Amino acid sequence: MGFTLAIIGRPNVGKSTLFNRLVGRKIAIVDDTPGVTRDRRVHDAKLYDLQFEVVDTAGLEIAPNESLAGRMRAQTDIAIEEADVILFMIDARVGLTPDDRTFADIVRRAGKPLVLVANKTEGRAAEAGAMEAWELGLGQPIEISAEHGLGMADLRDAVVEAIGKERAFEEDEADALVAELGEVLIGEDITDPDAEPAYDETKPMRIAIVGRPNAGKSTLINQMIGEERLLTGPEAGITRDSISVEWEWKGRELKLFDTAGMRRKARVQEKLEKLSVADGLRAIRFAEVVVVVFDATIPFEKQDLQIADLIIREGRALVLAFNKWDLIEDKQAYLIELHEKTTRLLPQVRGLLAIPVSAETGRGIDRLMDGIVKTHEVWNRRISTGRLNRWLEGVVGHHPPPAVAGRRLKIKYITQVKARPPGFVLSCTRPEAVPQSYVRYLVNGLREAFDMPGVPIRMMLRASENPFAPKGR
Repeated sequence: MGFTLAIIGRPNVGKSTLFNRLVGRKIAIVDDTPGVTRDRRVHDAKLYDLQFEVVDTAGLEIAPNESLAGRMRAQTDIAIEEADVILFMIDARVGLTPDDRTFADIVRRAGKPLVLVANKTEGRAAEAGAMEAWELGLGQPIEISAEHGLGMADLRDAVVEAIGKERAFEEDEADALVAELGEVLIGEDITDPDAEPAYDETKPMRIAIVGRPNAGKSTLINQMIGEERLLTGPEAGITRDSISVEWEWKGRELKLFDTAGMRRKARVQEKLEKLSVADGLRAIRFAEVVVVVFDATIPFEKQDLQIADLIIREGRALVLAFNKWDLIEDKQAYLIELHEKTTRLLPQVRGLLAIPVSAETGRGIDRLMDGIVKTHEVWNRRISTGRLNRWLEGVVGHHPPPAVAGRRLKIKYITQVKARPPGFVLSCTRPEAVPQSYVRYLVNGLREAFDMPGVPIRMMLRASENPFAPKGR
């Protein structure tokens, strides 16, 4: 991307609405309630022929530094410092407020290229407020409506004028390389059933961090990346949007997703919390590995188990992290108890990795990352048809399928049809009559024989076609 644009303003002026419009998708939570956005969110954006990174920030408020609003403002200060151009937004329908004047002085002192935007100008009631914006001394206010897409052309011209044409249209090195090569290489799916491709340890990976409120998810990510990137504090439910953070670990590019805490469905009444949870569920579906953060002092609450079960049903690779390990006294005995409970309470997937960590001190972070990579490798594993059928022959010979209604079930062959998670097709007679207990026996045998712990395994039964059966036209 050529440059970074930060959207700044007091609460409820429409920053997240404009962010969504520039990004082209509704990824930031938008509501009439002031103060919805808390963390700063960064995403690639486009405005006509301009391509850049846009930063959505929390609404500026005057508050003590140690308060939640003060910590939110500190995140916005970082966005101002890192931006190449600042877009200062006011609400034209409300007009100028004392806070607008105060924060206008703050962004003016930053000394960055600045664009003044008067939002919500779609009605006559906004005309007076747009005229008032001249009093800030930040130049001509650009009248737009982020909700309806009005004034975007004028906004584009103002951004180019503020930052300069050379900087606005600076070509990214990666884009230049693609243009030089003439085409982008596109990967292909593996179609050879006997192929067992090696695991690529350099390929980027997407990791979602989920759990109940106040389990320490944001603190854990801050500890992993080594900076105060996400808003944290003793208050439960600080995170609302699912925030993605770029990180590199041992030379590998990772994208971490911080999500809002998920409470029991019966307790989620407010619209904002419902939107936050829905955003977290989207992050789970988009991720490859999902880390469920448990509070080690009160682990295995019913909600913890429901979150883990949801991830298993979605087919994601799952790792359990027991946070606040520094508060546990008899660590060795407690760890043995946790492993026993993991096996007993989450029998859907055998061999789940349960790793103790401390987001406060950083203890266990390397073990957690090693576990994530190991689980991701198993989740991507592909086994050749030849090896699978040699295994199946021995398993069926040792424990053949039971007879149902006096007729023996015949299992003919097995093949892997997909990975991420591993999925197998078992060809047999009368698939509807095969007991689920025998399917579980085969799945557990697969795990043990091919070293596939801790990931969901899909098994689909299919009847092979009878070549002598009459075929309809």
